[in-house]
Amino acid sequence: MKIAFTAPMKPLNHPVPSGDRTMGRLIVKALDLAGHEVTIASTFRSWRKDGSDQIQGAVEEEALRETERIADTWRESGYRPDLFLTYHLYHKAPDWIGPALADRFDLPYAIVEASRAPKRQKGDWAFGFAAADAALSRADAVAAIHNADVECLKAVVTPDHLGVLLPFLDASPFQQAALIGKPPAQTPLKLIAAGMMRQGDKTKSFQVLAAALAHLSKDAYHLTIVGDGPNKDHILQLFPPERTTFLGALPQDQLAAQFASHDLLVWPAIREAFGLVILEAQAAGTGIIAGDTFGVPDIVRDGETGLLSPEGDAMAFAANLKKVIDDPTLSDKLGQAASRHIADHHTLAAGAARLNALLEKTLQNHMERGKRMPA
Repeated sequence: MKIAFTAPMKPLNHPVPSGDRTMGRLIVKALDLAGHEVTIASTFRSWRKDGSDQIQGAVEEEALRETERIADTWRESGYRPDLFLTYHLYHKAPDWIGPALADRFDLPYAIVEASRAPKRQKGDWAFGFAAADAALSRADAVAAIHNADVECLKAVVTPDHLGVLLPFLDASPFQQAALIGKPPAQTPLKLIAAGMMRQGDKTKSFQVLAAALAHLSKDAYHLTIVGDGPNKDHILQLFPPERTTFLGALPQDQLAAQFASHDLLVWPAIREAFGLVILEAQAAGTGIIAGDTFGVPDIVRDGETGLLSPEGDAMAFAANLKKVIDDPTLSDKLGQAASRHIADHHTLAAGAARLNALLEKTLQNHMERGKRMPA
């Protein structure tokens, strides 16, 4: 199948790495694995930090000019995709391009990862909210990336068009790193945290982690921190230097080795959609201590591959850590189960199968839409 792809939240060639960019690239990789021909229709980014009718109205005008450019290119080249796929839209990053091209060329239109915050229906983001809703209503199929988003999407997407496409990863490098074998866990536990060091929710996650660790005895753990960003100095001051190793940002191959060599990934996941590092660590055979935010319970089996606590609750997070400190064999059990869990449910092949099912639903619903259209 020929698929035209766009990612209005963050294009795949964006220079700043993030879990969102990685997930977009993984979707394209999984589609390639499934035998589809993916073309990046546009690298236009509709996301804006600030919202208003004026700001987002101007973005819409830019998007529609980009739509004309793409349409002209397709007509001149004779290219016509079988389906248009948009990855990640919401009120800050609506999709005007996909719906317009789908209407113009009579294409099935699908969305992967959509979220909806009804409180944004009024105020500075009302324009973008309405535009995102229009795209969701037009789509032939919409896949949330976790179950927590489904409830809000039900208000604008009918049940036969709505589903969940659980996240996945290229597990191979992490599984290979796990083959080195781990010695049995013992205190001090080897903990690892990985996250971008920017203002907002990422910094809040590090703050909750620091508060939780403050409740543990000094000889209970050693923490390795992976990441970098403008808030690095502030974040590193939160952790005792004698029990902390800071590695900075690491390439993927080194990250896999680090996950495999630690006992637990510790990440409070404040406002995290699901946390790609949580998938990566499990693939490397490392158990999880995390907050139960949004999609985290969809990828971590609480009590089996990790221990989850209420979002932002440092005391509960510390209590889960103490369970493993008191019984280090629990770390080994979590890690072994985590490795099996990823192999069974969250590999690139599993993602390809889920995407194929979404594409089939999109085609079927598009056919049904055609039958309902007046002649």
